[in-house]
Amino acid sequence: MEINNILKLAAEKQASDIHLLFGQPPIFRISGELFDINQVVKGGGFTVLKVADLESFIGVILDREQKKRFLENRDLDLGYQLDDYRYRINFSFEKGHIKIVARVITDQDPTLAELGMPSVLEKILSLHQGLILVTGPTGCGKSTTLAAMVNYINANSSVNIVTLEDPVEYIFKPKKSIISQRQLGTDMVSFASGLKHALRQDPNVIMVGEMRDFETISTAVTLAETGHLVLATLHTYSAAQTIDRIIDIFPPHQQNQIKSQLSFVLTAIVSQRLIPKIGGGRVAAREILLNNSAIANLIREGKVAQIVSVIETGGNVGMITLDKHIKQLYQDGIIDREAALGQMQYPDTLED
Repeated sequence: MEINNILKLAAEKQASDIHLLFGQPPIFRISGELFDINQVVKGGGFTVLKVADLESFIGVILDREQKKRFLENRDLDLGYQLDDYRYRINFSFEKGHIKIVARVITDQDPTLAELGMPSVLEKILSLHQGLILVTGPTGCGKSTTLAAMVNYINANSSVNIVTLEDPVEYIFKPKKSIISQRQLGTDMVSFASGLKHALRQDPNVIMVGEMRDFETISTAVTLAETGHLVLATLHTYSAAQTIDRIIDIFPPHQQNQIKSQLSFVLTAIVSQRLIPKIGGGRVAAREILLNNSAIANLIREGKVAQIVSVIETGGNVGMITLDKHIKQLYQDGIIDREAALGQMQYPDTLED
Protein backbone atom coordinates (compact mmCIF):
# COMPACT_ATOMS: atom_id res chain seq x y z
CA MET A 1 0.00 0.00 0.00
CA GLU A 2 1.74 3.18 -1.24
CA ILE A 3 0.92 6.48 0.44
CA ASN A 4 1.34 8.46 -2.78
CA ASN A 5 -1.29 6.28 -4.45
CA ILE A 6 -3.67 6.85 -1.52
CA LEU A 7 -3.13 10.62 -1.66
CA LYS A 8 -3.71 10.73 -5.44
CA LEU A 9 -6.81 8.57 -5.13
CA ALA A 10 -8.24 10.87 -2.47
CA ALA A 11 -7.75 13.90 -4.73
CA GLU A 12 -9.33 12.10 -7.68
CA LYS A 13 -12.35 11.13 -5.55
CA GLN A 14 -12.68 14.79 -4.44
CA ALA A 15 -12.01 13.97 -0.79
CA SER A 16 -11.17 16.93 1.44
CA ASP A 17 -9.21 14.90 4.01
CA ILE A 18 -7.45 11.54 4.41
CA HIS A 19 -7.11 9.71 7.75
CA LEU A 20 -4.45 7.03 8.14
CA LEU A 21 -4.55 5.20 11.49
CA PHE A 22 -3.18 1.93 12.79
CA GLY A 23 -5.67 -0.95 12.60
CA GLN A 24 -8.02 0.76 10.14
CA PRO A 25 -8.09 1.05 6.35
CA PRO A 26 -7.51 4.52 4.88
CA ILE A 27 -10.51 6.79 5.50
CA PHE A 28 -11.60 9.66 3.23
CA ARG A 29 -13.78 12.64 4.12
CA ILE A 30 -16.03 13.44 1.14
CA SER A 31 -18.65 16.21 1.30
CA GLY A 32 -18.20 16.29 5.07
CA GLU A 33 -18.81 12.55 5.60
CA LEU A 34 -16.24 9.86 6.47
CA PHE A 35 -15.92 6.79 4.21
CA ASP A 36 -13.76 3.69 4.39
CA ILE A 37 -11.62 3.66 1.22
CA ASN A 38 -13.27 0.36 0.25
CA GLN A 39 -16.63 2.14 0.15
CA VAL A 40 -15.20 4.65 -2.30
CA VAL A 41 -13.20 2.30 -4.53
CA LYS A 42 -15.26 -0.64 -5.74
CA GLY A 43 -13.38 -3.86 -5.27
CA GLY A 44 -10.55 -1.91 -3.70
CA GLY A 45 -9.53 -4.66 -1.34
CA PHE A 46 -7.61 -2.31 0.94
CA THR A 47 -6.62 -3.91 4.23
CA VAL A 48 -6.12 -2.28 7.61
CA LEU A 49 -2.95 -0.29 8.14
CA LYS A 50 -0.10 -1.96 10.00
CA VAL A 51 2.83 -0.43 11.87
CA ALA A 52 5.10 -1.16 8.91
CA ASP A 53 2.72 0.68 6.56
CA LEU A 54 2.69 3.84 8.66
CA GLU A 55 6.47 3.77 9.13
CA SER A 56 6.95 3.40 5.38
CA PHE A 57 4.59 6.34 4.81
CA ILE A 58 6.70 8.71 6.89
CA GLY A 59 9.80 7.36 5.14
CA VAL A 60 8.34 8.45 1.79
CA ILE A 61 7.23 11.94 2.83
CA LEU A 62 9.69 13.07 5.50
CA ASP A 63 13.37 13.74 5.03
CA ARG A 64 15.86 12.88 7.78
CA GLU A 65 15.60 16.24 9.55
CA GLN A 66 11.78 16.28 9.42
CA LYS A 67 11.59 12.74 10.76
CA LYS A 68 13.91 13.68 13.63
CA ARG A 69 11.71 16.69 14.52
CA PHE A 70 8.58 14.56 14.35
CA LEU A 71 9.95 11.88 16.65
CA GLU A 72 11.24 14.48 19.11
CA ASN A 73 8.13 16.72 19.18
CA ARG A 74 5.54 13.97 18.50
CA ASP A 75 3.71 16.33 16.13
CA LEU A 76 4.60 17.82 12.74
CA ASP A 77 2.75 19.86 10.08
CA LEU A 78 4.01 20.32 6.55
CA GLY A 79 2.99 20.95 2.96
CA TYR A 80 3.55 18.18 0.40
CA GLN A 81 3.51 18.42 -3.38
CA LEU A 82 2.66 15.32 -5.42
CA ASP A 83 2.45 15.80 -9.18
CA ASP A 84 -0.41 18.29 -9.71
CA TYR A 85 -1.76 17.90 -6.18
CA ARG A 86 -0.80 19.59 -2.93
CA TYR A 87 -1.54 18.46 0.61
CA ARG A 88 -1.34 19.84 4.14
CA ILE A 89 -0.23 16.89 6.27
CA ASN A 90 -0.25 16.46 10.04
CA PHE A 91 1.82 13.70 11.62
CA SER A 92 1.09 12.70 15.22
CA PHE A 93 0.89 9.72 17.54
CA GLU A 94 -2.16 8.04 19.09
CA LYS A 95 -1.88 5.17 21.55
CA GLY A 96 1.80 4.96 20.63
CA HIS A 97 1.18 4.52 16.89
CA ILE A 98 1.83 6.93 14.03
CA LYS A 99 -1.24 8.80 12.81
CA ILE A 100 -1.39 10.81 9.57
CA VAL A 101 -4.12 13.25 8.53
CA ALA A 102 -3.84 15.01 5.17
CA ARG A 103 -5.92 17.87 3.74
CA VAL A 104 -6.24 17.95 -0.06
CA ILE A 105 -5.58 21.42 -1.46
CA THR A 106 -7.06 22.20 -4.85
CA ASP A 107 -4.55 22.95 -7.59
CA GLN A 108 -6.66 25.88 -8.82
CA ASP A 109 -6.35 29.39 -7.45
CA PRO A 110 -9.62 30.11 -5.60
CA THR A 111 -11.42 33.35 -6.42
CA LEU A 112 -13.99 35.36 -4.47
CA ALA A 113 -16.55 34.79 -7.22
CA GLU A 114 -16.06 31.00 -7.22
CA LEU A 115 -16.55 30.93 -3.45
CA GLY A 116 -19.73 33.00 -3.70
CA MET A 117 -18.30 35.85 -1.62
CA PRO A 118 -20.34 39.08 -1.57
CA SER A 119 -19.02 41.92 -3.73
CA VAL A 120 -18.63 44.18 -0.69
CA LEU A 121 -15.48 42.22 0.18
CA GLU A 122 -13.78 43.46 -2.98
CA LYS A 123 -14.20 46.99 -1.67
CA ILE A 124 -12.68 46.27 1.74
CA LEU A 125 -9.77 44.34 0.18
CA SER A 126 -8.84 47.55 -1.63
CA LEU A 127 -8.23 49.33 1.69
CA HIS A 128 -4.68 50.17 2.76
CA GLN A 129 -5.06 49.21 6.41
CA GLY A 130 -7.29 47.34 8.80
CA LEU A 131 -7.96 43.86 10.18
CA ILE A 132 -10.03 41.34 8.21
CA LEU A 133 -10.78 38.08 10.01
CA VAL A 134 -12.04 34.78 8.58
CA THR A 135 -13.45 32.54 11.29
CA GLY A 136 -15.20 29.23 11.73
CA PRO A 137 -14.66 25.65 12.92
CA THR A 138 -11.91 23.38 11.59
CA GLY A 139 -12.50 22.31 8.00
CA CYS A 140 -14.88 25.12 7.06
CA GLY A 141 -12.70 26.54 4.27
CA LYS A 142 -10.98 29.39 6.11
CA SER A 143 -7.66 28.81 4.31
CA THR A 144 -9.39 28.73 0.93
CA THR A 145 -11.21 32.00 1.69
CA LEU A 146 -7.94 33.66 2.76
CA ALA A 147 -6.27 32.42 -0.42
CA ALA A 148 -9.09 33.90 -2.53
CA MET A 149 -8.61 37.25 -0.75
CA VAL A 150 -4.87 37.18 -1.42
CA ASN A 151 -5.53 36.27 -5.06
CA TYR A 152 -7.90 39.23 -5.42
CA ILE A 153 -5.36 41.67 -3.99
CA ASN A 154 -2.58 40.12 -6.09
CA ALA A 155 -4.62 40.55 -9.27
CA ASN A 156 -5.83 44.10 -8.58
CA SER A 157 -3.19 45.94 -6.53
CA SER A 158 0.54 46.58 -6.77
CA VAL A 159 1.55 45.84 -3.19
CA ASN A 160 3.97 43.74 -1.15
CA ILE A 161 2.18 40.74 0.41
CA VAL A 162 3.81 38.68 3.16
CA THR A 163 2.09 35.46 4.28
CA LEU A 164 2.83 33.55 7.48
CA GLU A 165 1.56 29.98 7.24
CA ASP A 166 1.68 26.59 8.97
CA PRO A 167 2.30 25.05 6.55
CA VAL A 168 2.27 26.86 3.19
CA GLU A 169 -0.83 25.58 1.39
CA TYR A 170 -1.73 27.47 -1.81
CA ILE A 171 1.26 28.56 -3.85
CA PHE A 172 0.65 32.13 -5.04
CA LYS A 173 2.08 33.30 -8.35
CA PRO A 174 2.94 37.03 -8.37
CA LYS A 175 0.75 39.10 -10.70
CA LYS A 176 0.58 42.80 -9.87
CA SER A 177 1.97 42.22 -6.39
CA ILE A 178 5.11 40.84 -4.77
CA ILE A 179 4.34 37.80 -2.60
CA SER A 180 6.59 36.21 0.04
CA GLN A 181 5.30 33.03 1.69
CA ARG A 182 6.90 32.11 5.02
CA GLN A 183 6.38 28.74 6.63
CA LEU A 184 6.42 28.03 10.35
CA GLY A 185 9.39 25.89 11.33
CA THR A 186 11.44 26.43 8.19
CA ASP A 187 11.21 30.19 7.57
CA MET A 188 10.24 31.45 11.04
CA VAL A 189 10.14 30.18 14.61
CA SER A 190 6.64 31.39 15.51
CA PHE A 191 3.78 33.47 14.11
CA ALA A 192 4.48 36.18 16.67
CA SER A 193 8.17 36.32 15.69
CA GLY A 194 7.30 36.28 11.98
CA LEU A 195 4.86 39.16 12.47
CA LYS A 196 7.43 41.28 14.31
CA HIS A 197 10.07 40.76 11.64
CA ALA A 198 7.53 41.33 8.85
CA LEU A 199 7.62 45.02 9.75
CA ARG A 200 11.20 45.19 8.40
CA GLN A 201 10.14 43.64 5.09
CA ASP A 202 8.24 46.67 3.75
CA PRO A 203 4.83 44.93 3.68
CA ASN A 204 1.51 46.41 2.61
CA VAL A 205 -0.56 43.30 3.26
CA ILE A 206 0.16 40.60 5.85
CA MET A 207 -1.70 37.31 5.90
CA VAL A 208 -1.53 35.24 9.11
CA GLY A 209 -2.62 31.61 8.74
CA GLU A 210 -3.94 31.48 12.30
CA MET A 211 -3.98 33.82 15.30
CA ARG A 212 -3.28 31.27 18.02
CA ASP A 213 -2.08 33.14 21.09
CA PHE A 214 -1.92 36.44 22.93
CA GLU A 215 1.35 37.58 21.36
CA THR A 216 0.22 36.87 17.78
CA ILE A 217 -3.15 38.59 18.28
CA SER A 218 -1.57 41.59 19.99
CA THR A 219 1.03 42.02 17.23
CA ALA A 220 -1.55 41.58 14.44
CA VAL A 221 -3.76 44.32 15.95
CA THR A 222 -0.77 46.63 16.29
CA LEU A 223 0.26 46.04 12.67
CA ALA A 224 -3.27 46.84 11.48
CA GLU A 225 -3.14 49.97 13.61
CA THR A 226 0.16 51.11 12.09
CA GLY A 227 -0.94 51.22 8.46
CA HIS A 228 -1.06 47.62 7.21
CA LEU A 229 -3.89 45.46 5.90
CA VAL A 230 -3.87 42.27 8.00
CA LEU A 231 -5.79 39.12 7.00
CA ALA A 232 -6.05 36.33 9.57
CA THR A 233 -8.14 33.42 10.84
CA LEU A 234 -9.53 32.40 14.22
CA HIS A 235 -11.34 29.24 15.34
CA THR A 236 -14.55 30.92 16.47
CA TYR A 237 -18.18 30.37 15.51
CA SER A 238 -19.54 33.89 15.05
CA ALA A 239 -18.50 37.52 14.67
CA ALA A 240 -19.52 38.34 18.25
CA GLN A 241 -17.62 35.36 19.66
CA THR A 242 -14.57 36.40 17.64
CA ILE A 243 -14.55 39.85 19.24
CA ASP A 244 -15.06 38.33 22.70
CA ARG A 245 -12.19 35.86 22.11
CA ILE A 246 -9.77 38.63 21.15
CA ILE A 247 -10.72 40.79 24.14
CA ASP A 248 -10.69 37.89 26.62
CA ILE A 249 -7.17 36.75 25.67
CA PHE A 250 -5.82 40.02 27.07
CA PRO A 251 -5.28 40.45 30.83
CA PRO A 252 -8.02 42.48 32.58
CA HIS A 253 -5.92 45.63 32.90
CA GLN A 254 -5.39 45.73 29.10
CA GLN A 255 -8.94 44.97 28.00
CA ASN A 256 -10.13 48.57 27.78
CA GLN A 257 -7.13 49.33 25.58
CA ILE A 258 -7.74 46.40 23.20
CA LYS A 259 -11.45 47.30 22.97
CA SER A 260 -10.43 50.77 21.82
CA GLN A 261 -7.82 49.44 19.37
CA LEU A 262 -10.13 46.78 17.96
CA SER A 263 -13.00 49.22 17.48
CA PHE A 264 -10.67 51.29 15.31
CA VAL A 265 -8.71 48.67 13.31
CA LEU A 266 -11.37 46.00 12.73
CA THR A 267 -12.60 46.13 9.15
CA ALA A 268 -14.64 42.96 8.70
CA ILE A 269 -15.31 39.49 10.06
CA VAL A 270 -16.38 36.66 7.76
CA SER A 271 -17.63 33.75 9.88
CA GLN A 272 -18.42 30.65 7.85
CA ARG A 273 -19.19 26.97 7.87
CA LEU A 274 -19.74 24.37 5.15
CA ILE A 275 -23.17 22.72 4.79
CA PRO A 276 -24.01 19.64 2.65
CA LYS A 277 -25.84 20.57 -0.55
CA ILE A 278 -28.79 18.75 -2.03
CA GLY A 279 -27.32 16.46 -4.68
CA GLY A 280 -23.83 16.33 -3.18
CA GLY A 281 -21.00 18.68 -2.34
CA ARG A 282 -21.01 21.48 0.22
CA VAL A 283 -21.83 25.17 0.20
CA ALA A 284 -20.52 27.90 2.50
CA ALA A 285 -22.96 29.74 4.76
CA ARG A 286 -21.51 33.00 6.07
CA GLU A 287 -22.06 35.72 8.60
CA ILE A 288 -20.63 39.05 7.42
CA LEU A 289 -19.79 41.85 9.85
CA LEU A 290 -18.58 45.18 8.46
CA ASN A 291 -17.32 47.57 11.09
CA ASN A 292 -19.21 50.85 11.37
CA SER A 293 -19.75 53.50 14.06
CA ALA A 294 -22.50 51.48 15.77
CA ILE A 295 -20.38 48.31 16.01
CA ALA A 296 -17.29 50.28 17.03
CA ASN A 297 -19.25 51.87 19.90
CA LEU A 298 -20.53 48.48 21.08
CA ILE A 299 -16.96 47.08 21.06
CA ARG A 300 -15.64 50.02 23.07
CA GLU A 301 -18.49 49.76 25.58
CA GLY A 302 -18.17 45.98 25.92
CA LYS A 303 -21.71 45.37 24.62
CA VAL A 304 -20.67 42.66 22.17
CA ALA A 305 -23.92 40.69 22.58
CA GLN A 306 -25.78 43.53 20.84
CA ILE A 307 -23.66 43.29 17.69
CA VAL A 308 -25.98 40.69 16.15
CA SER A 309 -28.78 43.28 16.09
CA VAL A 310 -26.56 45.69 14.13
CA ILE A 311 -25.66 42.94 11.64
CA GLU A 312 -29.38 42.12 11.20
CA THR A 313 -30.17 45.73 10.28
CA GLY A 314 -27.07 46.18 8.12
CA GLY A 315 -28.21 44.30 5.05
CA ASN A 316 -28.19 47.46 2.94
CA VAL A 317 -24.39 47.73 3.34
CA GLY A 318 -23.65 44.02 2.86
CA MET A 319 -23.95 42.58 6.37
CA ILE A 320 -25.83 39.36 7.03
CA THR A 321 -26.30 36.99 9.96
CA LEU A 322 -25.47 33.31 9.61
CA ASP A 323 -29.06 32.29 10.29
CA LYS A 324 -30.35 34.58 7.54
CA HIS A 325 -27.86 33.23 5.00
CA ILE A 326 -28.76 29.66 5.92
CA LYS A 327 -32.45 30.48 5.46
CA GLN A 328 -31.66 31.91 2.01
CA LEU A 329 -29.80 28.73 1.03
CA TYR A 330 -32.77 26.64 2.25
CA GLN A 331 -35.36 28.78 0.45
CA ASP A 332 -33.30 28.65 -2.76
CA GLY A 333 -33.33 24.84 -2.64
CA ILE A 334 -29.57 24.53 -2.18
CA ILE A 335 -29.67 22.80 1.21
CA ASP A 336 -32.40 20.70 2.82
CA ARG A 337 -34.34 21.43 5.98
CA GLU A 338 -32.36 19.03 8.18
CA ALA A 339 -29.03 20.55 7.14
CA ALA A 340 -30.34 24.07 7.75
CA LEU A 341 -31.74 23.28 11.19
CA GLY A 342 -28.47 21.62 12.22
CA GLN A 343 -26.45 24.80 11.65
CA MET A 344 -28.80 27.60 12.75
CA GLN A 345 -28.45 29.32 16.12
CA TYR A 346 -32.22 29.81 16.26
CA PRO A 347 -33.67 26.90 14.22
CA ASP A 348 -37.26 27.80 15.19
CA THR A 349 -36.98 30.82 12.87
CA LEU A 350 -36.31 28.77 9.72
CA GLU A 351 -39.90 28.92 8.47
CA ASP A 352 -40.51 32.56 9.47
